[in-house]
Amino acid sequence: MKIVIVGTGYVGLVTATCLSEVGLNLFCVDVDKDKIEKLKQGISPIYEPGLDDMLQRNIQKERLIFTTSLAELMPEVDVVFSAVGTPPDEDGSADLQYVLDVAKTIGKNMQKYVLIITKSTVPVGTAKLVRNAVQQELDKRGVHIEFDVASNPEFLKEGDAINDFMKPDRIVCGVSSPKAQQILEKIYAPFVLNGHPVIFTDIASAEMIKYAANAMLATRISFMNDIANLCEIVGADVNMVRKGIGSDTRIGAKFLYAGTGYGGSCFPKDVKALIKTADTYGYSLEILKSVEQVNDRQKTILFDKLNLYYKGDLKGKRIALLGLAFKPNTDDMREAPAISLIEKLNEAGCVIYAYDPVAMDESKRKIGNAVHYCKNLYETLEDAEAMLLVTEWTEFRILDLKKVKSLMKNAIVFDGRNIYNDQEMKNNGVTYFCIGKNTQ
Repeated sequence: MKIVIVGTGYVGLVTATCLSEVGLNLFCVDVDKDKIEKLKQGISPIYEPGLDDMLQRNIQKERLIFTTSLAELMPEVDVVFSAVGTPPDEDGSADLQYVLDVAKTIGKNMQKYVLIITKSTVPVGTAKLVRNAVQQELDKRGVHIEFDVASNPEFLKEGDAINDFMKPDRIVCGVSSPKAQQILEKIYAPFVLNGHPVIFTDIASAEMIKYAANAMLATRISFMNDIANLCEIVGADVNMVRKGIGSDTRIGAKFLYAGTGYGGSCFPKDVKALIKTADTYGYSLEILKSVEQVNDRQKTILFDKLNLYYKGDLKGKRIALLGLAFKPNTDDMREAPAISLIEKLNEAGCVIYAYDPVAMDESKRKIGNAVHYCKNLYETLEDAEAMLLVTEWTEFRILDLKKVKSLMKNAIVFDGRNIYNDQEMKNNGVTYFCIGKNTQ
């Protein structure tokens, strides 16, 4: 079985590498020639723990081959995974141009039956558009070749994607024919043998499952951030509230942590796209619209606290920013809370010194010299009038508080992820603010 994965971004590369790890031979296609040349050398374009070693191992075993031409491969291809980007359009809907470009290329060059599997996150109804695009190209050629379209959404957490793929909670496959189901069963047989369930659905349901899952997780985050803000007002402790409601088996403890809002490549984009899909069908998803509003507000919560503490007098103040990526164990800064925070700090005239263990290069690419970049945590704190923790990297979890106090001009910490102990801070003479608890 000749399998091709189109797109070597986050989803495509992780999918290809993990499938090759269980013994499948794959071709990976991307139009970016520089990226492909680096991948041939085993150089990954993304930071993901465990990916580099697995990638290099399977390249050496010749189970992963990288190329820029899908058309050249198509005559012998049996399966195509489409894992190209679906960036948000100006109106919030998913931009499907790359997905449909792949479909057209397949239709122009296929010579025999092909199963086209959409791995990208796409709105309900995309499979029909893919099918139409392929069929139109076949009609132009005047040929009749059977093919199937399937949906196989990904559920990968950045920073733990390898583990998520190799030990999935579930594998969702939307199919419309027995033949498509049989092929997917064969591809995922190694995972079934290890006890990981494959759920077969119709295609529309599979497309919806991905959006619904991310929307639910985003909702939990915004809900807890809203509760956290209320906790501060009424004198409650959101950490105790989280434990209290998280112990309810109907609710569970995951994704109940208060913070500075969600970011990344999935939640913001998928919430917007689902809202837009509903609007297109004349239905308003009011809960998700509120989820988005709460998240936008939460991204500047640290600035609001800092601004309140200094009574609006922030001009010229040196601020230490710890963390730039939207979450630990990734260099991804798409929709990162740090970006909104930096914008507000710069507007107020602050001088920002920042450090992130992994995302510094990505930050320079994304926001340039909007901040001064430091070599480590403690260099960031030198002469700072406040420290703002944005990303809960492991190396930030334990601070030498005596050193913190000696380095900073004013030992004030604004903890955007609630990772520090307020009493320990107080005992060491550090003024401490967190999310969802009044510590003063």
